[in-house]
Amino acid sequence: MKIFTKPLHWLMGACVVTTLSVWGVTLQTPLEASSHREAPLIADDPLADNTDVYAFVSPNDPERVVLIANYIPFQLPQGGPNYYTFGENVRYEIHVKNNGASAGDDITYRFTFSRTNQDPTTFFNVRLGQQNLKTTYTCEKSVNGGGFTTIVSNGVVPAYNIGPRSINTGVGLSQPSYTALRQSAVTTASGGGNEQVFCGSADDPFFVDLGAVFDLAGVRLNQGHRDGLAKYNVNSIALSVPIATLQKNGQPAAARANILDPNYVIGVWASASRPTMRTLSATGGPTTANTTYVQVSRLGMPLTNEAINPIGSKDLWNRRTPYNEDAITDDYLSNPELGLYMDARQFGGAVPALSALRIQTSSLAGFPGLPATGFDFGNTKPGLFPLKGSSAVAGTALDDAAFGNYLLVAGKPRSVDIKPIFHTGVPNLPPYQLATGKNGNPLAPGKPFVNNFLPLTASGRTNPGGDMLRLNMAVPATARNSPDFSNQGLLAAAVLGLTDARFNGNTNLQFIPNMDGFPNGRRLEDEVVKIELQAVSGAALAAIGLWYDDYTPTSASPVTPQLRGVLNFSTGVESNDTTFRAAFPYVQTPWEGYRIRR
Repeated sequence: MKIFTKPLHWLMGACVVTTLSVWGVTLQTPLEASSHREAPLIADDPLADNTDVYAFVSPNDPERVVLIANYIPFQLPQGGPNYYTFGENVRYEIHVKNNGASAGDDITYRFTFSRTNQDPTTFFNVRLGQQNLKTTYTCEKSVNGGGFTTIVSNGVVPAYNIGPRSINTGVGLSQPSYTALRQSAVTTASGGGNEQVFCGSADDPFFVDLGAVFDLAGVRLNQGHRDGLAKYNVNSIALSVPIATLQKNGQPAAARANILDPNYVIGVWASASRPTMRTLSATGGPTTANTTYVQVSRLGMPLTNEAINPIGSKDLWNRRTPYNEDAITDDYLSNPELGLYMDARQFGGAVPALSALRIQTSSLAGFPGLPATGFDFGNTKPGLFPLKGSSAVAGTALDDAAFGNYLLVAGKPRSVDIKPIFHTGVPNLPPYQLATGKNGNPLAPGKPFVNNFLPLTASGRTNPGGDMLRLNMAVPATARNSPDFSNQGLLAAAVLGLTDARFNGNTNLQFIPNMDGFPNGRRLEDEVVKIELQAVSGAALAAIGLWYDDYTPTSASPVTPQLRGVLNFSTGVESNDTTFRAAFPYVQTPWEGYRIRR
């Protein structure tokens, strides 16, 4: 059943599985980091700007999941005297869906913040043990759409990492270290959920060469580390939650049927909401606001509102939820603009930096029992639609009796891969299993490697899709010190499942390292820009047996030059500019204002 006989190491230049990046669906709007200043209105409201969302099984406790939502992008660590902190009159929320048949959130965590000046006689932020703009928070929790109950009162947001005199000395806060000050702010919530909570500043964990991306996707290779977010901070809301608290039936991970148990899939997204009306004081007094809020920012899957929605749709998208998603977003996913720059028949020559990424236009052409011209996944082309309703897809996810009407749409070829990755998750059904054991038929059963399928099926819904970061909590965490650990996420798992003798000799369900990586959730380390670019170029299709065009009936192996080009593609920035912490809250200590050098 082995598909490849070559060793893995020469394949693993740049593995990845998921979807889009770099540009929006129209030419007007390049990518703004993961979700930093990604829409016109939220760019003017940084305190409410949700930059990234992460969800992963804790590497330290198999019975816990870590949820992180970051806000307030591009913070200069030295940006005093009024250092960055969470906004008042903003509701920051982390939303969890664990039952696709119910309406709305199944669990919501709401955070609101208050500030006070302990020493209004000074312009310093910290002096003689007192702190100005000292920030505290309340965390409330709602379950199954019910009322909110307070689970943390007067939670402490640590002072900003100003510098050693402000943090460590007697003229400041007299703390032994900033790390100690920060860890002392971690608290355990009441209410029986046993959540650990942290709210405070952190290094921005996202990484990308912003300068190159903005310059018409001119990705720089072998020119040094040019992380456009290096040495910037963000504000993080982090939760460590028992899996039993998040699982729809209250079950721990130990009770799972297997490591792809569908009952352990959750969808996670975050938002920020503002009062619909605020009144400013003419005398410098506090701002007053009404109690009606409107959502101004949201984020689930990285890069949705940057690289999928055109500029005219971005502000509206920020005001919707996964439960009332605009159906046109499905169309943007099914014919991604970025695909035009990976197709030589379209504008494939317009972006030389993406020349290694080419979408399948005649996959499996000439193979017995398949269409003579193969399968074409270029924008507006047929893709797998010619198989709709045929016996070839019977018993698969593409069967009309299953999800064929959503996944196979005329003129929308990426409705079979990019759309479900973003809007429903991917089921453990053919054809969404690795090519291992398929014997050349991409529609046959293969080796399982993903199941984060959570369609939204509440009564009255006609579209099962909604943008959330979907995580199967039954999948164990890959140890961060494992030699198999890769920030290429699920594509790294796919490469191992196809090429490594530990996994490619059978079609049994077994844990493959990095099955817990993006887009099955998102770990802090995951290189989502490269993963999504490779997915748009057809990497996920190739993993399930829809190989690249240069694989022919006379080829010795599907590991062709085109596949190697995709796997070895590089964005130039492959990792964060600093490490991550080994324990909760995992995001790294924020950069210090005194010592920072840009």
